[in-house]
Amino acid sequence: MMHLESAMLDGRSAWRKFAGAVSLLAAVGFAAAAPLPKGPGHFTFDHQGIPIEVFTYKPPTYDDGPLIVVIHGSSRDAEPYRNNAISVAERANAIIVAPLFDRERFPDESYKRGGGVMRDGKVQPQDKWSFVILQRLVAAVREMEGAPKMPYYYLGHSGGGQFVAKMAMFMPDGPVRFVAANSGSNVFPDKEIPFPYGLGGLTPELSNDDILKRYCAAPLTLYLGTGDVYQNASDGFDFSELAMKQGPVRLARNHNFFNLMQTLAAQKGWAFNWRIVETPDIGHSGSKMFHAPEVIEALFGPGKDCGNCSCCTR
Repeated sequence: MMHLESAMLDGRSAWRKFAGAVSLLAAVGFAAAAPLPKGPGHFTFDHQGIPIEVFTYKPPTYDDGPLIVVIHGSSRDAEPYRNNAISVAERANAIIVAPLFDRERFPDESYKRGGGVMRDGKVQPQDKWSFVILQRLVAAVREMEGAPKMPYYYLGHSGGGQFVAKMAMFMPDGPVRFVAANSGSNVFPDKEIPFPYGLGGLTPELSNDDILKRYCAAPLTLYLGTGDVYQNASDGFDFSELAMKQGPVRLARNHNFFNLMQTLAAQKGWAFNWRIVETPDIGHSGSKMFHAPEVIEALFGPGKDCGNCSCCTR
């Protein structure tokens, strides 16, 4: 069950007063699911008894567009990521929802390092995976909007990019496209390398050729800033030995990963539905990546008209 607690954001304090009031109404049975408000908003989504904060945006002129689920980076700042994605929403006539995966309840194993697939070295039941939260969130928003077939996309940056790429591996069905921007590491198809840098430690069902074949066929975009070539601890750069073996910097790691998976698919005769989209000179900045014109290509494909802007038809 989901309790809608949305409001136009005229300041954080005003929002919290409104949210408290709506929570009280929900508790006594007066709140009902309703479409998301136009402009910025917020609601709390209940997942297996865990309240998940979700920050939203619907363009004032929104009309029957897609849903884009935005996954924040390692700074765990869903609201700023929602704000940075507003330009995407306006260009694409899209609804934005950005769930918060806080550190206390979602340590890295449940977030960017594996999406909850493994905890303490043990594979977890699928209903415990954090990816399931996104599936249920999409279903909830579709219900709220009265649009059961609304197309949807996943867009993650940095740690969120790692999360999205792993979801494309383990739960590839549903979205039109997964977009992983500036990921710091990836799951290489090598059982000698421990998960999440490789397949080591996963069960055969999660590491066999069927999984890799589905992964190669998934609609995945690696969206890369060509300036993401620095080793900065301040932005969460992964200096671990296993990460460094994937490449010296994020840009190289993602190119190496793409080339390896493309080669694997060609050798096996598998479909390969990935693509790389680059935006020039941008480093490890979610804001700049989301404001760049290339984000539309990353989501919707080259030359595709997102409905609102001229950058798609360059």
